[in-house]
Amino acid sequence: MEQTINIKLKIWRQRGPKEPGQFVDYSLDNVPTNISFLEMLDMLNEQLVEKGEEPVVFDNDCREGICGMCSLYINGHPHGPNQGATTCQLYMRKFNDGDVITVEPWRSAAFPVIKDCMVDRTAFDKIMQAGGYVSVRTGQPQDANAILIPKEDADEAMDCATCIGCGCCVAACKNGSAMLFVSSKVSQLALLPQGRPEAAKRAKAMIAKMEELGFGNCTNTRACEAECPKNESIANIARLNREFIKAKLAD
Repeated sequence: MEQTINIKLKIWRQRGPKEPGQFVDYSLDNVPTNISFLEMLDMLNEQLVEKGEEPVVFDNDCREGICGMCSLYINGHPHGPNQGATTCQLYMRKFNDGDVITVEPWRSAAFPVIKDCMVDRTAFDKIMQAGGYVSVRTGQPQDANAILIPKEDADEAMDCATCIGCGCCVAACKNGSAMLFVSSKVSQLALLPQGRPEAAKRAKAMIAKMEELGFGNCTNTRACEAECPKNESIANIARLNREFIKAKLAD
């Protein structure tokens, strides 16, 4: 027999980036515990539409924990109470009957609210455009064993590449710092020979763009690491700092 729960929702509603916002209370009954959090919001929106009310706006795409667009702050945690998971991977079985669930958008000056719980995260795209790529000629694709890369380096680079750029680290950080995101993207390339020719330029350019866009500074509270859905390590931040210092010394 399918289990259901009754919940109360406190959801942030905001008409636009320059409009004042507020929490609005909703009640939702007979919510199946086997549906995802986003499916629960779909369920709420269906009821709102039936009543002639405006549905809650939130961002989502793959619903498989790959894209990171499901950026919701739930009960004080980016992506919700589950560790190592995005909002779309959070299921209603995590909640109890009668729970009050608070839902709000990422809070960061660099991520302005578009509407309700959807924020503009193009700041991350601009940081990537500043240097998160390899532009030098690396020749034709090599056979798997032609470029000898230590397995430890290859594994760590792959771990860094799992960052999905969701912005959870920024939302979790009291300073609104994007250092975990930037350091993961820099580390992903700095660990591989293809990324070394532009390493100095990359570190300086991405950090400069991050500061220009209004992100805060890192004070090593490790909140970003604790909340990251892909379990990125703050060891990446140490690597980014080393890359940046080496680049400035070379100047």
